[in-house]
Amino acid sequence: MTAAQADLQAEFLEMPEGLRIDRPEVADGAALWRIAKDSGTLDLNSSYSYLLWCRDFAGTSAVVRAGSDGRPVGFLTAYLRPDRPHTLLVWQVAVDSAHRGQGLAARLLDAVTARAAKEHAVTTVETTITPGNTASERLFKTYARRHGAAVEREVLFDARQFPDGPHDPEVLYRIGPLAF
Repeated sequence: MTAAQADLQAEFLEMPEGLRIDRPEVADGAALWRIAKDSGTLDLNSSYSYLLWCRDFAGTSAVVRAGSDGRPVGFLTAYLRPDRPHTLLVWQVAVDSAHRGQGLAARLLDAVTARAAKEHAVTTVETTITPGNTASERLFKTYARRHGAAVEREVLFDARQFPDGPHDPEVLYRIGPLAF
């Protein structure tokens, strides 16, 4: 186990056997793209963007690795908002279908936000969720309760603002202040 893995391991609940949380590497980009594609709910970004994400935002993102080969079976991508450096915006969270139902998304969220709070004094988490995505709503509302934080919601991008066809509105969830 690397020092980065140990740092992440110490910051979240025990993982199911054979799984571990780690920082993403560029070599993980293709797997993240596949997991996002197979999720059926996420907006799929270009494969190039997942490669860049693993390179440029590895410090505020994480992957769940399985088995001795360490293949990614889940991920969370996030970044610090440039105009609000104590706010972490969670971009995407996804878990491979074979590994769902084990609380991995919640563990990823706890691990990344704990690390961001420690390294960057993050006090607020933001994400956007389309109406009807009950799994994401439940994940972030439960996260807020676990951390004693309030949840504010407002439409960030109205459906009419998307130039590429029909798109549901993106509702901003702002969670904070966080208690770690």
